[in-house]
Amino acid sequence: MKKLVLFTFALTLMFSVNAQIETPQPSPFSKVEQKVGLTDVTIEYSRPGVKGRKIFGELEPWGTVWRTGANKNTIITFSDDVTFAGQDVKAGTYAIFTKLNSATQWDVMLYSDSENWGTPREWDDSKVVATAKVEVMEIPFNVETFAIDFNNIKNDGADLELLWEKSYVAIPFTVPTDKKVTENIDKVMNGPSAEDYYASAVYHLEEGKDINKAAKWIDLAIDMTKEKPRFWYIHQQALIHAKSGDKTGAIKAAKESLKLAKEAKYDAYIKKNEDVLKEWGAM
Repeated sequence: MKKLVLFTFALTLMFSVNAQIETPQPSPFSKVEQKVGLTDVTIEYSRPGVKGRKIFGELEPWGTVWRTGANKNTIITFSDDVTFAGQDVKAGTYAIFTKLNSATQWDVMLYSDSENWGTPREWDDSKVVATAKVEVMEIPFNVETFAIDFNNIKNDGADLELLWEKSYVAIPFTVPTDKKVTENIDKVMNGPSAEDYYASAVYHLEEGKDINKAAKWIDLAIDMTKEKPRFWYIHQQALIHAKSGDKTGAIKAAKESLKLAKEAKYDAYIKKNEDVLKEWGAM
């Protein structure tokens, strides 16, 4: 019994020693999400503090590349293609690195490899997708905790701002709001698409709603795709016409769908069309 008690105590002590104690991080993680126009922009970074130190020129020496934060390198994600300081950047996630040229001028760079911890061990210029050469402005107060923010937000763009100690920079970027809105307007003003008519017709068929409306909509969908006929659309047309009482039209559609399915070598729809044609006495 004594041995069992001692063994239990030893296990308890071992687990106590191995237990992890969670404490506040000296450079806490932050995530900033901003909608600019119709584009989602997200920043993930860690926020170091000044803590009585001289930052730029000492802790972060001139002429070096800074991770633009602390811990894991700072990353930015764009949901759409954007322009960053006038340079085209594809939608995606990038690391932000800053070359501290002097007290008055920095290069803020987007780097395609976003999975570094800090700055890359081997810098690769080919991975720099955009570089913003920015003027550093001195601000009349001390920013204790490094901050990244968005300002001057408009429908078509915003400024990405970096603030720490007494230094401030802003990098303009633009988003394709006008292009996206124009495309949406054109789509709506041109009326429903073939996909819209098809989905509405199939829903009415499956839910037992107005079958005459379904027949009208599926016919419109077929007509809109006649240059590139879709056998699955035409199969639904056959089912809808059959339910509406138009057996002749149903058989014609099923035969056309069968022919196209055979050309595409799509066995599932070959069987579906053969089954309904047998059911309707057409095979």
